[in-house]
Amino acid sequence: MLSQNKIKYLTSLQSKKFRQKYNIFVAEGEKICLEILKEKKIEVESIFAIKSWCEKHAYLLQHYGAKVEEISESELKKISSLTTPNQVLITARPQDFALDKNLIFNDLVLYLDGIQDPGNMGTILRNADWFGIPYVFCSDTCVDIYNSKVIQSSMGAFLRVKSKEISLPTLLDGAKNIPIYGALLEGENIFQSKLEQKGIIVIGSEGKGISDANLPLISHKIKIPDYGNGAESLNAAVASGIICALFRYVKS
Repeated sequence: MLSQNKIKYLTSLQSKKFRQKYNIFVAEGEKICLEILKEKKIEVESIFAIKSWCEKHAYLLQHYGAKVEEISESELKKISSLTTPNQVLITARPQDFALDKNLIFNDLVLYLDGIQDPGNMGTILRNADWFGIPYVFCSDTCVDIYNSKVIQSSMGAFLRVKSKEISLPTLLDGAKNIPIYGALLEGENIFQSKLEQKGIIVIGSEGKGISDANLPLISHKIKIPDYGNGAESLNAAVASGIICALFRYVKS
């Protein structure tokens, strides 16, 4: 049986403040939890699951020993952030990685500036995963990568795409002749632009675009042209998918 202190601890992880304090996040649902357990890319702190799920995955869970705690459906509901809890909940440590700028500056990476919608953030991680973009960096005005809704909508992509909160000037420190592409309404038609296979693609927030502080750092302004039907802008996640596809598959 879960103690009140354990319940309080687990529900506190729904807040970024406490995720950062304990350096722990929550993942829920069978698909994501199975990916975490099978891929073994992150350190699992605890596994909370109902009896039937534990029995079904006993072979996999034996590797985790005392980290597995069988709980009732009512207990799962108390600690879950989901409207309909889904059999299993895992607490784990975020991935950490050294910032090797030699690797970063020789690849194509995304920088997200103020993306605040968790669904958009998760979808952008999926886009990066699909198009083989290994790094997604974020400004401090972005939604937390380890927000439970981001984890859910990323469909496991957060395990394969390296993410870190960092300012754009700090990321660019030491960069030489690295193209910095910015998605802007006043940019050059991306279908007519020369696109390199290395560089940093900056995607701005859903409502405000790229921040004033980061605009001077953009060396190549690009845009996805509209069809003239009056739409104000594209959704940030949709735009990132189109841009990533063009960089990967359209030869300049």
